[in-house]
Amino acid sequence: MTTQSNFPPGWDEARVRRVLAHYEGQTEEEGVAEDEAAAEDKTQTVMEIPNELVPAVRDLIAKRGH
Repeated sequence: MTTQSNFPPGWDEARVRRVLAHYEGQTEEEGVAEDEAAAEDKTQTVMEIPNELVPAVRDLIAKRGH
């Protein structure tokens, strides 16, 4: 059986493995610190949106190229 994986542009299996290793290797404290730093980043906005709107938001972000 052949399995075909679909990755977003710029992603491959090696990159996915690196991201997984990063988060799986973090302590709880490191994860909290990373979340807090992201929340303080003034170049980004964190907001809650209804789950059913997530695909539309992802599409908008992809179309913008970010």
